[in-house]
Amino acid sequence: MASVGPTRPEPGETGSLSGSSEKLSSSAVNRMLMEFLMYFGRAVFLFYPVYLTGYLGLSISWVLLCMMMITWYQKNRQWKDARIGSAIQFVDNETDTINEELKGALQMASWVHFTDVEKANWLNKVLEQAWPFFGMYMEKLLKENIQPVVRQSNGALKMFNFTKVHFGHIPPKITGIKAFTHEVDHREVILDMNVSYEGDVDIDAEVKPPITAGVKGLKLQGMIRVILEPLIGQAPLVGGVTFFFIRRPTLQINWTGMTNLLDSPAFSSLSEDAIMDIIASLMVLPNRMCIPLIDQVKVDQMRFPLPRGVVRVHLLEARDLVAKDTYMMGMVKGKSDPYATLRVGNRSVKSKTIKENLHPKWGEVYEFVVHEAPGQELEVELFDEDTDKDDFIGRFNLDFGEVKREKEMDQWFPLEGVPYGEIHLKLQWLSLQSDSSLLTETTDGLSCAMLAVYLDGASNLPKDHSEIDDSHHRHGKHSKEARLTRRVANPNSYVEFSVDEDVQKSLVKYASKDPVWEEGFTFFIRNARTQQLKVQVKEHEKKTQLGVLNIPLTRLLETSDMTLDQRFPLDRSGASSHIKMKVTLRILTVEEPPPKIILTPPPPKAQDSVQNASGGNSGFSSRTVASTSSVPAASSPLRAAYSQNGLNESYPAHRRGSFLASETSKSPPSASHMRRFDSHSLLSENSMASSRFDLLEGASYPAALRNHQGSLGEIELSVRYATLRKKLIVLVNSCRNIFPCSENGTDSYVRMYLLPNQSWIHRKRTHVKKKTVNPVFNDKFEYDVTLEEAQTRMLDVSVKNNRLFHRRERKDIGMVLIDLSQLDLVKGVTQWYELTLPGLKKSV
Repeated sequence: MASVGPTRPEPGETGSLSGSSEKLSSSAVNRMLMEFLMYFGRAVFLFYPVYLTGYLGLSISWVLLCMMMITWYQKNRQWKDARIGSAIQFVDNETDTINEELKGALQMASWVHFTDVEKANWLNKVLEQAWPFFGMYMEKLLKENIQPVVRQSNGALKMFNFTKVHFGHIPPKITGIKAFTHEVDHREVILDMNVSYEGDVDIDAEVKPPITAGVKGLKLQGMIRVILEPLIGQAPLVGGVTFFFIRRPTLQINWTGMTNLLDSPAFSSLSEDAIMDIIASLMVLPNRMCIPLIDQVKVDQMRFPLPRGVVRVHLLEARDLVAKDTYMMGMVKGKSDPYATLRVGNRSVKSKTIKENLHPKWGEVYEFVVHEAPGQELEVELFDEDTDKDDFIGRFNLDFGEVKREKEMDQWFPLEGVPYGEIHLKLQWLSLQSDSSLLTETTDGLSCAMLAVYLDGASNLPKDHSEIDDSHHRHGKHSKEARLTRRVANPNSYVEFSVDEDVQKSLVKYASKDPVWEEGFTFFIRNARTQQLKVQVKEHEKKTQLGVLNIPLTRLLETSDMTLDQRFPLDRSGASSHIKMKVTLRILTVEEPPPKIILTPPPPKAQDSVQNASGGNSGFSSRTVASTSSVPAASSPLRAAYSQNGLNESYPAHRRGSFLASETSKSPPSASHMRRFDSHSLLSENSMASSRFDLLEGASYPAALRNHQGSLGEIELSVRYATLRKKLIVLVNSCRNIFPCSENGTDSYVRMYLLPNQSWIHRKRTHVKKKTVNPVFNDKFEYDVTLEEAQTRMLDVSVKNNRLFHRRERKDIGMVLIDLSQLDLVKGVTQWYELTLPGLKKSV
């Protein structure tokens, strides 16, 4: 879809020539001069010892010995830094590293599985047993069905023949399966299966003697969704089976015969892409493979159900992109010429290219039809446009289930696959309504409705245009004799749909006067009162019309349910030529996002009592819900867990929450009684994270932080409970006005625990945002807890400095403890919390 709205020039682009000359004459010249002087100074520093050695008449061995010592020191230092770096990288990416090791190296038992995806060894055994019979079925299908179609598709392939069909001995494997039962309708079951196939396929075909072609081995990986619906109360219990790829799978083919030419880089991608297009036209959304098991099931509803909705994607801008254009043999880094590609299913669009900019602004709008949510994803990839090959500069994937739940999302998303970079997207969920009174046409070029067309088939199509002309001369001996003597061949036909400039075509059906397509199409409508659907049935080779049909969209606005499902007579065709279609119009409506709950501050009495329990610290803000809320006392097991981990000793009352208020009457012991959990394994259940080591005696705050006057900043968090998935979801949005640890800002990240769990495996942390006091994280974390259990927990959040002031000083620059029992977890809460630090009083 074309972009909407003009391109806005970036600030500062006007007069850039004069501005650059001014910079070159002042600060740029000074910087270049300083770099030259530093380079000259380093050269003098390196060569002066050689000169001094010769001047004093000493042996050159002293210089060589010094160089060897310096080289040895640098190598030893690099080795130590590499070990420390690998340890830090493991800590920062603990979850991903463990998952990769478990998937790749360890051989787990069949009963070991992850929470989201289960193993399916039993299904793999069934596939292994049934694979030879599947090969027999495919051999029959290729020779009896596919071979005649290939011969009819092109005159040069009339001699095409499969000489060998063998699907090998290696069956596909289901590496993981996930079942959806609570999130869907009670009359259906949805299964997502990760399929990995590395088969020893051996297929040979004779294109035209002596030209042969073949495939020997292929690799296919993807995720298939299987839908069992409707569930019925009689045998076979399931009315039909539908399966499809949610996203395009990956495919690698080993060609043989004359097709070995396709293994060259110039042709292999073309051939595999062409085959992937064929697979996408059959089994990638919105296309589906359907097997009805009972007669009462409507095939059109199974093969092409109405979409779940429409997502409007605003591609706004990006920032801090990786510079790919270099000069002077890579010594000078320039900028990039970024553009974005957006893909949903088998539909892909490309944005415009912004020249020489690491902070591009597109301002474009695209609309995508969503058939499965959750499941279907928006795939965004950024590239640097070059004359030879475009360079990859980041990707981002987003499940449309998130957009459907939030209704509207406007935030920065971090790019994956690159060291840094973010993209700004605004996404809106549009629901499909059948009420024509909701139709509101816009003037900004955006769609107001969606048209869904299900093409079933046609009947009594004419052979070609000459047969249409002959149908007008029904009487007369000459025409009758001509029809008797002429050899009548069935047409090769396809259907072309168009709404203004949007044109879509069906597959070609060969040699049939009554073709059956069973395909679906969708169109975005901007003016439902003036636009119309044009249908043309055409002959494949000559592109001549075999029949036409025009349907004004106003006709759909006047019908019940805004749907036409019938056989339409074709104009300019045979006397009894018809086309069977189902045409549905739906109005696009923007749904309001769910209300965000803003909690009011507690009464002053409860606030004063908690602050008095913490030692009279009245400087803490009432906006910190966890520090001022009044809740009932926690259960004894939870209290014991807190006491066991030393939280009562280390945390004052404003950090522990009022549900431990009964403990505040006791005088808190000193921090010297805190137990330090040491372990040789970072993965031990009892091993404490590094942030907990900061609570030891002797670990104090930096002097700059102790002398800081004013607020320590705020953090914005979104907390909600996904009832269907049974997960507590915490979104770390951003921080503002945090403590600056240097002149350039702070390299900060956020660490979280769902108390009382404080071990390494329960530790959550965001990415590091460098050199800013207003970091934007937008990181999401999930906890597998029940709603009842989540309402008894507390969320320990700490903002930390990634660069230590000193080895023995604490990394915390702000904390907050959130009492989840005071939040409406089902509806969700998004709120700013003021950061504080235990033992430090905030100066007003």
